[in-house]
Amino acid sequence: MRSTVLVARSLQKASVPPALLSDPTPGSLQPTRLAAHVNGAGSSCSVYLASGCRVYRIEIRLDASVMLSKGKESLLIPDNAQVISSSVVDRCPHRSEIQSVALAEGEDDCLILGTVDSYGHLIVSRLDIVADDIDRTSYSVPPRDCGVGEGSWAGVCFSPMQQSMVAVARQLCKTIDIYDQDIHVRSLRTLWYPSSFSFVQYSPHVNESSSLLATAEGSQLSIWDLRMNNNGGCVHRITGSVGDIIYSTCSSPSGLIASGGTDRAVTIYDPRRWSALSRWVGCSKFEITGLAFSSVDESFIYVQGVDYEITCGHWKQSERAFSFRGDSNWLGFSKCANNDVIAGWCESGSIFIADARQL
Repeated sequence: MRSTVLVARSLQKASVPPALLSDPTPGSLQPTRLAAHVNGAGSSCSVYLASGCRVYRIEIRLDASVMLSKGKESLLIPDNAQVISSSVVDRCPHRSEIQSVALAEGEDDCLILGTVDSYGHLIVSRLDIVADDIDRTSYSVPPRDCGVGEGSWAGVCFSPMQQSMVAVARQLCKTIDIYDQDIHVRSLRTLWYPSSFSFVQYSPHVNESSSLLATAEGSQLSIWDLRMNNNGGCVHRITGSVGDIIYSTCSSPSGLIASGGTDRAVTIYDPRRWSALSRWVGCSKFEITGLAFSSVDESFIYVQGVDYEITCGHWKQSERAFSFRGDSNWLGFSKCANNDVIAGWCESGSIFIADARQL
């Protein structure tokens, strides 16, 4: 019998001001154009969303006193939230459509914002979260091939142990480039088109936590060690069902790796044995394109599907804790670092923010 239960404390809905952004550009299947951060004592949440060549910042007030209500199929019904401020982040001068946004917490009360466009152009900015002027410094890294060829989905993620290390994946190029700030460290060549990737946050081996990268490519989950050269750095491959595509992968603080895709199931892997610990079948009605482990209890995981629904559940017991649904296609899905605040951005302009707590 498990000792903890995760429940929703609030679910709020806000809208992007039409004067700021009235018609967002359609996104890829992966909802990677949103990143969220909880400010101060949890009184507000800042969401950074990308549309076209621009990044927008929306600050939304969080009200813990709202009463939760449920509708059909026990789905949570959102309460209206207030938009405190909205602006354009002017440190991201991309020339093509931004595909992914990522946030990392830096020192001196600042956030590190990473954006990458469809040709692999990376821009990293330091944003002040205390002063009114949110912009500090930034640097830009052009793609290794100078942006020739056809644009496609591209992803960006920061190492949780070393914020200066950032990885950029380019789908059609089948490459993942590793940078230490603006210095190129190495390139990884995938067999299939990468669709999601994540640094493994923990490993029993010394200093390995920031060097392992889990990548979803086709029906395979590949593990890469940035310190190795043999086999191009690939140390292990886990093959899923033939014909099933893995669209999302994530890592927990203890190093567990989750993956999900067209099979509508979440599979949890143990990196010490590279075997499946658990498999939550049928947790989503349609394809899974977003995953995030709970920061409160990693036995719970958040699952985002293309049916507008986001579900939180206990993957060991294959039990659903709570779920809610957006009003259109997801353009962005993000969990705030170190707490269980989930944000989702819909094509309609609606932003849903859920806050969970432990009982």
